[in-house]
Amino acid sequence: MSECSTAPLLSSCSSLESSKSSKSSSHENCTFHHDLELDHRPPTREALLPDMANSYRLLLTGLGEDPEREGLLKTPERAAKAMLFFTKGYDQSLEEVLNNAIFDEDTDEMVVVKDIEMFSMCEHHLVPFYGKVSIGYLPQGKILGLSKLARIVEIFSRRLQVQERLTKQIAIAVTQAVRPAGVAVVIEGVHMCMVMRGVQKINSKTVTSTMLGVFRDDPKTREEFLNLVHSK
Repeated sequence: MSECSTAPLLSSCSSLESSKSSKSSSHENCTFHHDLELDHRPPTREALLPDMANSYRLLLTGLGEDPEREGLLKTPERAAKAMLFFTKGYDQSLEEVLNNAIFDEDTDEMVVVKDIEMFSMCEHHLVPFYGKVSIGYLPQGKILGLSKLARIVEIFSRRLQVQERLTKQIAIAVTQAVRPAGVAVVIEGVHMCMVMRGVQKINSKTVTSTMLGVFRDDPKTREEFLNLVHSK
């Protein structure tokens, strides 16, 4: 399990954003600087479609296929559009997705949303991994619209990812949204790079977790969350 304290993570986020803003003027026209790792993106991702389609066409040719045959004629364009959909999280920011769905509420009891379906793309092999995400947090006077937790998962899973980073990014985003006393995130994923290739272990699952604040510091709180997550 990966357990991190809230303060260092938020501090690292701030310093990273600060370093990005100080970069050269070549980034003046960027419309997106929300990802923790992505430093630069084009103004509109749809503008990439022609080049992406050409790249898929070259790939088909390299495989010994004829991209002009009937079954593959429109495959490069379809594949390019599919890849943009698989990575649509690059077009989204936390602020836009939350859309002010943060509410004042006098509660400090645990909130848990579990078994949120997740689909992502392994950045090492460009093949899918998928699974379920469970999120818990302890409010401090503010709560988040429940559907927004699922949307936060979508923001970060619909990118080229590794599961370890995805888990941490979700936890940081919830912390930034409502500043709770603690956040816990657990992801259980199946990686096609281990199923379709390599070791080809079809029953293997990868479990990662990030515990922030009270969930990291208090074993009883962490245990309560994990019991709720694993209950049927």
